[in-house]
Amino acid sequence: MNSLDGKVALVTGASRGIGRAIAHQLAGRGALVIAAARGDNARGTVDAIAAAGGRAEPLTLEVTDADAAVAAVQGIATRHGRLDILVSNAGITRDQLMLRMKRSDWDDVIATNLTAAFVLCQAALKPMIRQRAGRIIAISSVVGQMGNAGQANYAASKAGLIGFCKSLAREVGSRQVTVNVVAPGFVATDMTGAVDAATQAGWAAQIPLGRLGTPDDIAAAVCFLASDEASYITGQVLAVNGGMYT
Repeated sequence: MNSLDGKVALVTGASRGIGRAIAHQLAGRGALVIAAARGDNARGTVDAIAAAGGRAEPLTLEVTDADAAVAAVQGIATRHGRLDILVSNAGITRDQLMLRMKRSDWDDVIATNLTAAFVLCQAALKPMIRQRAGRIIAISSVVGQMGNAGQANYAASKAGLIGFCKSLAREVGSRQVTVNVVAPGFVATDMTGAVDAATQAGWAAQIPLGRLGTPDDIAAAVCFLASDEASYITGQVLAVNGGMYT
């Protein structure tokens, strides 16, 4: 039996990169995955999961639309009778040095990376508390732990997720809902792939394990925190960064 058989999971930002890998691995462990992304972008993820024998549904969702996000969570709970796992992964960057950063660059990143997580978590807690069981996992970043030049907005949003989840874990632990954070280091995705080879080599040189992470590295950590094996873990930050920051 797969460890997540019978579970219903919502994954945001599921169309590519880390989110796509998380959706695949959750489904591979038996969960029914609701793969959320803008437009019809999650269709490819769902088709690939189905081809591998897993179960998944696409969900069109702009996470910064609070009303739509709440309605989406309510719809999942109504259709399937439960919501067991929320993975808040959707995120954006608007990198710029502080002196040049536009207010809109700040607002957009905070709205997508932090405020949307608040809205989704608040909505997901209703079915989870009713069930007296649930797993909330937010995807932060090593940048939220150590900072990075040109990413003050992104670092603030990802650091905010850590404080938010630690606080939420204390509020809902008595209802058997766990809340944890996975903080990836530098991961090989479409975003990092657009960076020149010399820069990527410089990143790898900072990592004791000598390589960038993969989306599957992050997904494996998420699946562990979503499983029964992690039932006594809450309020924690699991750093998956190859040792570059401890």
